[in-house]
Amino acid sequence: MTTAPSPTPTPTPSLSLSADEARRIALRAQGFLGAPDRRGGVRGVLRHLGAVQLDTISVLARSHELVPYARLGAVGRSAVEASYWSENHAFEYWSHAACILPMEEWPHFAFRRRANKARGHRWHILEDKHHSTKTVLDRLAAEGPLTSTELGGAKNGGEWFEWSETKIAVEWLLDVGEVVCTERRGWKRVYDLPERAVPAALLHDELDDRECKRRLVALAGQSLGVGTRSDIADYHRLKKQDFDAVVEDAGLVPVEVEGWDKPAWADPSALASVPRGRHRTTLLSPFDSLIWERPRTERIFGFTHRLEAYVPKPRRIHGYFAMPLLAGGRLQGRVDPAREGTTLVARQLSLTTPKAARPMAEALREAATWVGCDTIRIDRASSPAEAEAVTAELSTL
Repeated sequence: MTTAPSPTPTPTPSLSLSADEARRIALRAQGFLGAPDRRGGVRGVLRHLGAVQLDTISVLARSHELVPYARLGAVGRSAVEASYWSENHAFEYWSHAACILPMEEWPHFAFRRRANKARGHRWHILEDKHHSTKTVLDRLAAEGPLTSTELGGAKNGGEWFEWSETKIAVEWLLDVGEVVCTERRGWKRVYDLPERAVPAALLHDELDDRECKRRLVALAGQSLGVGTRSDIADYHRLKKQDFDAVVEDAGLVPVEVEGWDKPAWADPSALASVPRGRHRTTLLSPFDSLIWERPRTERIFGFTHRLEAYVPKPRRIHGYFAMPLLAGGRLQGRVDPAREGTTLVARQLSLTTPKAARPMAEALREAATWVGCDTIRIDRASSPAEAEAVTAELSTL
């Protein structure tokens, strides 16, 4: 006999929000409206967002550098790395994707570690799980933190995706929490034993699955400000039925949002005051949590965005790593950047309105200064008029 799945919750809204109010709540929750917490710095941004996605693509910089830059401005890149990867302040694990997570959230991913262990393997299969994992653990215990290269090599000599037995073993141990990554060195994960890297008060898997998911739903609600079932579940890649099971206990408030055709929930603290303050003008990584979910981005900003790095070049519309322009609390264009020596190149640029020429120029200038470029060149724009307008604004900065 099978049990029918629980129906999607249909809450009674306690408050109605206009589309503009929801947009401003979302911007403040993500750190783009109001004075940035410069005292908290990069670590404050990470705590505020709950997760910062990692990705191999590096154009202006890697995405995990672009996320605090977008909120704090031109914070030193070496300071960004040090903030993430020192003093065991954070760990890397599977959240929305591979993410940097605040160390205090270690206990709340116990449900995922248990699920991985129950599955018994990842997509790679170990030839001798007992021997291979024991060898890795013994090496880490004896020698301290090591990369996969130091452990014996990540590749087996075949195709790029053919991991060595050692690499499969250490990644499996990471999945189930028997090793932890609290540092990257030259983009390589540095693996360590949890008892050395995770503070004793946090080093436990005592929370049951329900409590873990309740906490992550509450955190996602705080990080988004307001969202639908899909928005909130997607933030830490929970199943929608997991959201359904815990939302009533997560402390979120049912709301109705103008123009949204699905139920929504808001963080009570986001409703406690009217979002006001200065808007950031900046370029966003395509992996920024403000725009993680495309339907949400379209719903809140009326802006369709897609990462085209994995789209064949002839089929790209906006470019390899097009970065949306956030200005005045709206997405007003995008640019596909590159660096050639000390020149920042806008390989392709487009604006949603002619008034966006000035903020695009400001965002390009700030980004160029941040990555050590002293010249900006526009190679291509949606129209000659756009290229001329942004070039003219650049000349005044």
